[in-house]
Amino acid sequence: MLVLGIETSCDETAASVVRDAKVLSQEVSSSVHLHSDYGGVVPEIASRFHTEYIYPVVRKAIDDAGVKKGEIELVAVTSGPGLPGSLLVGLSFAKAVSLALGVPIIGVNHLKAHMISCFIRPLFEIDDKFPFVGMVASGGHTGLYRCDGLDKWESIGRTRDDAVGEAFDKVAKIMGLGYPGGPRVEKRANRYKGTSPIDFPRAMLKGDKGLDFSFSGIKTAVLYYWKGCDKSESEIDRICYSFQKAVTEIIVEKLRRAMVFSGCRRLAVGGGVVENAAIRSGIEDMCEKNGYIFFLPSRKLCGDNAVMVAALGEALFLRGVRSDLTLNVSAVMN
Repeated sequence: MLVLGIETSCDETAASVVRDAKVLSQEVSSSVHLHSDYGGVVPEIASRFHTEYIYPVVRKAIDDAGVKKGEIELVAVTSGPGLPGSLLVGLSFAKAVSLALGVPIIGVNHLKAHMISCFIRPLFEIDDKFPFVGMVASGGHTGLYRCDGLDKWESIGRTRDDAVGEAFDKVAKIMGLGYPGGPRVEKRANRYKGTSPIDFPRAMLKGDKGLDFSFSGIKTAVLYYWKGCDKSESEIDRICYSFQKAVTEIIVEKLRRAMVFSGCRRLAVGGGVVENAAIRSGIEDMCEKNGYIFFLPSRKLCGDNAVMVAALGEALFLRGVRSDLTLNVSAVMN
């Protein structure tokens, strides 16, 4: 099938054209520069940006794919979770395209799409990968799932407070590093060459704390440490390294526990935070040590993108899943 994917769940306006799970085009326009002064995403700004840019982004994706709009056979669109205003822009546009071209529309879950992004190589082969433990680690979400099929996803762990990407953003804001925080913290962490990292807390790891996460405490620990330190460039590097090290250890240990709990031997981790080299390396080392098979998306598919939306939409449609023009958005996981 020739599928047009549309993604507008947060601050990226994305479109992609995929044929039989082969990526023909990928276009992303980000409003991150508009949010930098606020240290995080402002929902109203994000939705206005989507409204302004969604047509040229979709138009470019179709042109870059070298196809005509009349050849599109399916429109796949993110219907949740995400910012309601942003989601509505993408869904409304997708419905208009579906109606104008006379082709079906299918709603895609944003979090499931992130996990599915691990299996685009570029051919989409997923059925023989189940069951697996899936994780989404991003600016807005941190969760663990047992995945037994495209329509069989069970939540087994989640964050109790901040998402992991949100914690990166807040730590960067504390030190005045700018937004988005993830790449800025990672860059400064890579500069640290010392041997005495700060022992920031690893919440919910001691004893039997289950599979949930908590990142609020480590963020607060960084804040209090920052208030009393000398704020030199070398100290900023040390803080970033120490914070990143602690977060990596939390994620890796929770993943290990999830594998033991679920009995699965396969692991798939998606989301923008997985672009972090230290976290990727930690996941790889843990899996290799324990004999687990692991899947990580390419770095260009870690962040919000429409390739994963189109690919999952196609897979669902071919398995009989259907949506219609009554499709609505959902701000939460369902």
